[in-house]
Amino acid sequence: MTAAGPLSGLRVIDLGQVYLGPYCGLMFALMGAEVIKVEPPGGDGIRGIAGGRENPAAMMLNSSKQSVTLDLQSDEGRSALLALADTADVLIENSRPGTMEKLGLGWKTLSARNPRLVMGSGKGYAADSVYRDAPAMDFPIQALTGLMSVTGFPDGSPVKCGAAITDFLGGIHLFGGIMAALHARGTTGLGDFVQIAMQDVAHHALASNISSFLLAPDGFADRAGNSQAVLKVTPYDLFPARDGQVAIMCLNDRHWQQLSRAMGRPDLAEDPELAEGPARCARRAEVDGWVSDWTTGHTRAEIFAALSDARVPGAPVRTLAEVVSDDDMRTRGMIHDLPHPDLGTIPVPGLPMTFARHDRVPPRPAPAAGVDTARVLGALRQAGLSTPSEDSN
Repeated sequence: MTAAGPLSGLRVIDLGQVYLGPYCGLMFALMGAEVIKVEPPGGDGIRGIAGGRENPAAMMLNSSKQSVTLDLQSDEGRSALLALADTADVLIENSRPGTMEKLGLGWKTLSARNPRLVMGSGKGYAADSVYRDAPAMDFPIQALTGLMSVTGFPDGSPVKCGAAITDFLGGIHLFGGIMAALHARGTTGLGDFVQIAMQDVAHHALASNISSFLLAPDGFADRAGNSQAVLKVTPYDLFPARDGQVAIMCLNDRHWQQLSRAMGRPDLAEDPELAEGPARCARRAEVDGWVSDWTTGHTRAEIFAALSDARVPGAPVRTLAEVVSDDDMRTRGMIHDLPHPDLGTIPVPGLPMTFARHDRVPPRPAPAAGVDTARVLGALRQAGLSTPSEDSN
């Protein structure tokens, strides 16, 4: 076991903005790579979208990174970025289409200077898509891709996923593509240009929905609320508890039998008219009523324990306040309470994977915008690489 992360020794330049690019960079940072976040003077725009206060999301996504501020609209700033890219293994960006090329920092320019560089680019739509130039963020991407059409209740409008799901799907797919290019570089000695589109990764996430639609296009229900529109199984919904709600799903007939016994209703488990999923679906209201009768008399914790003992999938519906105070997440290194000079303590996420030969490295607090500019650019100048002085940025 070693405390150094598995990506220790890699240098990553993170030009990411908002969520997609910064999350990709965060994966590198939490795995031990040296990640230098390059921000415009004043910092990445996401730092200031919380009503004048620093945005906690920026602290979460930029932990364990260094911060350099550069004005890429200036010759001096572009020269410094080129010098940094000359020393890097990876450069990440998710700016608007054409931005890097207009700045003279596109793939052709960077790879000509540093043939080993892997450049990762995340966009809303692919470069060869008819939607290429449309402004893209998570909300419109969810609308265009159909994610929104399958979210919500049958008698209501489509609803977006509460999390910025396509940003983070994009970030992790970009990370995976970059890692593949780094692996290939070990053989060829050459870097690569990796591109992903939020539209495309969202489409992958709809595999089960699209499959069900293709099997029965006329009978497909786009939205089913918290029940199951795709597999036609029941019970599969939220149920009331004494102190909130619980999610319970019986994906197969065995789950139903186990749930019935956990509820103290072995008669339901043994009823041949309820033995198979289609028969239960035909009596959904009745079946859900029996489950609700049981859950209403118990707390979420009691129900969760009973479901776990019975090997039935289910869990309490928790609030964000409950989630961020989860002791189990802290014990396992999934939440680290890190200090911030203005915001107090921020629950920063840890690396969501483990390795047999590497210890997890706890995240470091996110840097203030530009705090590492003098040190990083000074090191480049000492190495003989031309960069502007700190005052020129």
